[in-house]
Amino acid sequence: MHLFAPLELPNGSCLPNRVAKAAMEESLARQPGQLPGPEIEELYRRWARGGSGLIITGNVMVDRRALTSPRTVVLDAGTPLEPFRRWAAAAGSAGGHVWMQINHPGRQVRSDLPGVAWAPSEVAVSLGKHTSAFARPTAMDEADIAATTARFATTARLAEEAGFHGVQIHAAHGYLLSQFLSPLVNRRSDRWGGSLENRARLLIEIVKAVRAQVSESFAVGVKINTADFQRGGFDTDEVAQVLGFLDGLGVDLVELSGGSMESAATMGRTADETMLDREAYFLSLAERLVEVASVPLMLTGGICRRATAERVLERGFAVAGVATALALCPDLPARWQAGEDAHVPPPRLGWKDQDLASAAVLAIVRAHMSRLVRGSRPRPRIPSSFVFALDTLRSRGSVRAYGTWLAANPAPDATSAVQG
Repeated sequence: MHLFAPLELPNGSCLPNRVAKAAMEESLARQPGQLPGPEIEELYRRWARGGSGLIITGNVMVDRRALTSPRTVVLDAGTPLEPFRRWAAAAGSAGGHVWMQINHPGRQVRSDLPGVAWAPSEVAVSLGKHTSAFARPTAMDEADIAATTARFATTARLAEEAGFHGVQIHAAHGYLLSQFLSPLVNRRSDRWGGSLENRARLLIEIVKAVRAQVSESFAVGVKINTADFQRGGFDTDEVAQVLGFLDGLGVDLVELSGGSMESAATMGRTADETMLDREAYFLSLAERLVEVASVPLMLTGGICRRATAERVLERGFAVAGVATALALCPDLPARWQAGEDAHVPPPRLGWKDQDLASAAVLAIVRAHMSRLVRGSRPRPRIPSSFVFALDTLRSRGSVRAYGTWLAANPAPDATSAVQG
């Protein structure tokens, strides 16, 4: 299938081509309110002009008390919608589809952030000497689970009202829904734990709740790990079964990725020492899932060349997801379509502390995005230590601003009415 051929989704909507800008956390939320502002609008205008048929936003939090970082955007009941309308308009200004990725971090929250750190069980993130950087989680009760399900549905409904074409439910990378799927983190003995059917129950209930709140023409996607890449964790055999559970629920596209904070597979390394492909990291592992999936599949992770993206489609995937390369070259898809053999290798750091190196690479990617916001071209070489130190300093200031806002604006009831 041609990379720039249109793709009709199960709900009848049509992507103009099969290159997707996959989610990257922008860390550009404005205070007060954890809102998208002119910086995000400009960034997404650049990506809109870049030629991607589908643009998926960085993760938007469904609960203002639980953030992946202090500069993450929040959309919950009570959030003003006008900033989101401007964001959707900017991202869709060149005719591509725009989906909002919606997420709850669960236990993957920093220990210096106020709010809540929830998980299926009281199993903390384990990162050796960096473990204390993450909050100790509290096991969710039935009320917490019901409220979180409602929050996902509310955020999806508000995203449609704001003009987005769809949402992507984030169930990968070690965040809350991924934690429920993982037998390493989910040690419950009730209906939310134990068997895979029980561990997948929260994801299934959220998909159903979201689909019930949005129109048929509004797309619903799911992002899920090909594997957690931890011994004894969620694996490819279980992914195949979860794809079966999603059958008939109105899901339009499933994106396959991998890893978590504890196993940085999206950086090309794993905790269980699984050998990943040099590009399209998860292709060899994921291609057998094409045979069992009843919905179109998207593969993301390490794609930076047209030939690699085309190989992904040749293996049966419907969409090739590109992430980091678009922070360094926002018009990469347009260049591919024009016949250029353009590619942008992802940044690598040879630091001894690999967990710190992974955090620094993310800071470098955010620095490239900040240059795009200012209308500049990304720099091929960025002083990594300086960028990481500056990113850390800014983050500390954002923690204080977020804490002040949250204290003055406690989380509304999960189902309370929106203020437009």
